[in-house]
Amino acid sequence: MTRSAALLIALMASTPAFALPESKDRVYAADQNSNTVSVIDPSTNTLLGLIKLGDPRPNVLSPLYKGEVNVHGLGFSPDHRTIVAVSTVTNSVTFIDTATNKIKGVAYIGRNPHEAFFTPDGKHVWATVRGEDYLSVIDAKTFKETDRIKTESGPGMTIFTPDGKRAFVANSFNPVVQVFDVASKKLLASIPVVSPFSPFIQVTPDGKEAWLTHKDVGKVTRIDTKTLKVKGVIDSGPITNHLAFAKTSAGTLAYVTIGGENVVKVYTLNDEAKLIATIPVGALPHGVWGSGDGSRVFVGLENGDAVDVIDTQKNEKIAHIPSGQAPQALIYVPDAVPTGDGRQNLEPRKDMPENITLMLKPAADAQGGGMVVSRNLGLIDIVDLSVSKLKPDTAYALLFEGQPEPIVAFKTDAKGAAMASATSPTRSIVKPGEASKTPKVILVEGTEPLANAVLQSN
Repeated sequence: MTRSAALLIALMASTPAFALPESKDRVYAADQNSNTVSVIDPSTNTLLGLIKLGDPRPNVLSPLYKGEVNVHGLGFSPDHRTIVAVSTVTNSVTFIDTATNKIKGVAYIGRNPHEAFFTPDGKHVWATVRGEDYLSVIDAKTFKETDRIKTESGPGMTIFTPDGKRAFVANSFNPVVQVFDVASKKLLASIPVVSPFSPFIQVTPDGKEAWLTHKDVGKVTRIDTKTLKVKGVIDSGPITNHLAFAKTSAGTLAYVTIGGENVVKVYTLNDEAKLIATIPVGALPHGVWGSGDGSRVFVGLENGDAVDVIDTQKNEKIAHIPSGQAPQALIYVPDAVPTGDGRQNLEPRKDMPENITLMLKPAADAQGGGMVVSRNLGLIDIVDLSVSKLKPDTAYALLFEGQPEPIVAFKTDAKGAAMASATSPTRSIVKPGEASKTPKVILVEGTEPLANAVLQSN
């Protein structure tokens, strides 16, 4: 059935329906640990392969001469023929052809860029240089930086209004959203918000509001794009990562990834911003984007090395797609491959044992929480830990219960939060016929293995 025929049936039906994604559409996920971009066919919910931008961890710990590290942010051109992938460690923006998956060019810019998006006319890319205090303006044809737009230190992401006239810039270090006139590149307003760490900002399809996430405090701020005033703040939940909008039969809805609860929360766009659904997904949902027709929402699982698919009519998960390691940003690009199968220049995904993800809960009278994931890389494992609501500026250690050596030791920040990683064998070989067992993991204050547990795995 053609898409036009499906839409005609939808209009004739008493209950609105949607044409499903087509094989020429693509979902892309930026895989931070494997330094790849996952390419998914949303019509079949199938991983087609990976675009390799660099070597995976821990190979990148050795001297680096080629390739990109920490593939993190994604954007796409208005004509859907080019995507850009931002790599935070190598300070790069990579331009990739959607039809062939071929790298067209790389722009090396300032310290630790985070996200990059094309201007609505498709002529330039504005990349937020989070390690500095400006936006890098890159020519989309020559892949050269042509200008810098001064911002507060730590710009995190730029999004443009549908009419292309204004740019909203979220910040990673300061509690502010800055608004720029796109044509003149002049600052129009600085809007105070509730948190100094906002990793993601998106404009509603009608252009009336800008929504941004606050990862550190678990909130979402709504800004009126006409008055440039905060319209409201939603208490969304711990590790509020990204958000997406989808036009459904129930109206336009907001889908917000809550990494600390392994769920996607769904809100209305009316004044109340009512929570209407909480959808369980895999480990640490991060990036999220809706399909062009509104029927699906795709969710990258940072600790699950996969993408979950949500049916927006039922608001439930309907598919699970393996991806590269630690997907961060995720985008849906309609009509990305107008002809052919779009499998050129892709590498297969290497099969690895599934990640082990453990939630850390308070022990006894302690407080706080967190998550630890063990990602197998053959002979060794990478352990990633995130915790919050512990004592500020305090040393802690993660251990296997009964073992003297810490898996990883770290110190919390001024808010009692921390993220830490370690490269170490954390799994044991199980002989045929033996039952595997996941040992208990504990978090202790200080580094003494006999100290009382503050947090423990479930």
